[in-house]
Amino acid sequence: MALTANILIALTALLHLGFLVLEMFLWTGPLGRRVFRMSQQQADATKVLAGNQGLYNGFLSAGLFWSLIASPPDLGVQLKLFFLVCVVVAAIYGAWSVSPRILVVQGGPALLALLFLFLAS
Repeated sequence: MALTANILIALTALLHLGFLVLEMFLWTGPLGRRVFRMSQQQADATKVLAGNQGLYNGFLSAGLFWSLIASPPDLGVQLKLFFLVCVVVAAIYGAWSVSPRILVVQGGPALLALLFLFLAS
């Protein structure tokens, strides 16, 4: 169970690293506009906001990776819980304010990781 939780945590961290790249560097390009379903005008108008959002996703990613290598193990568990809950809360807000698919894409892996983390303890 712990291995599955850690794999899901790593997946969640990688996803948020990908969100950072999309939001900070690819937002106004073809891939960013396609992923986020925006026109060039919308992408240009929201570029600065997206960059800020991407930076926060990077912090979540860094925290999740940190939780996987933290010592002592109790600290790692606390970090995993904290950062996974942060991801889930962000996904709930994103689903409410932007699109329900955010709950699945962003929150799904984090919720599964939380489930396996609890099963492992």
